[in-house]
Amino acid sequence: MARIIAGTHKGRRLASVPTDATRPTSDRVKESLFSRLEGYDALVDAVVVDLFAGSGALGLEARSRGARAVELVDVAEPAAATLRRNAAIADGGVTVHRSAALRHLQQRGLREAEPIELLFLDPPYDWTDAQLAEILAAALPQLHPAATIVVERDERGGEPAWPEGLERFADRAYGSTHIWFLEPQ
Repeated sequence: MARIIAGTHKGRRLASVPTDATRPTSDRVKESLFSRLEGYDALVDAVVVDLFAGSGALGLEARSRGARAVELVDVAEPAAATLRRNAAIADGGVTVHRSAALRHLQQRGLREAEPIELLFLDPPYDWTDAQLAEILAAALPQLHPAATIVVERDERGGEPAWPEGLERFADRAYGSTHIWFLEPQ
């Protein structure tokens, strides 16, 4: 069972999605990731969107560490039910959306929501670079100029081709997991 590592909700346990279709981010990877994000000053008062959220561990960790608003998005009903349950620990500031990532971004753009300052993407490992690029391209017009994008993928796939308008500024491998950090150009 995952837990919140630091911040106002430190130590609170998160329910797991009751299927093997999701791949939780390990505490070791999460701790390293959030240490970097704090170093980039990407968390405090941020608007966060966590696509392919699973249990919501990344978005809820961001909320615990000072994010102002978090959107947790997953298309699978077991994940959405788990997200609703886990979001209750955040005491507000978290919304849950049962939606495909691309559809959520398209609808979000129509609502003229606040710009995304921190975007998490942890798509299924079998997703193609083209599918990932489509999601990133849909997110691009909604990004704050100083946004940070975190993409988690399987190390074996290599670095994806990033859509025009985004550039990688850092990356890190953790065993078979690779994380890329992007920003708008």
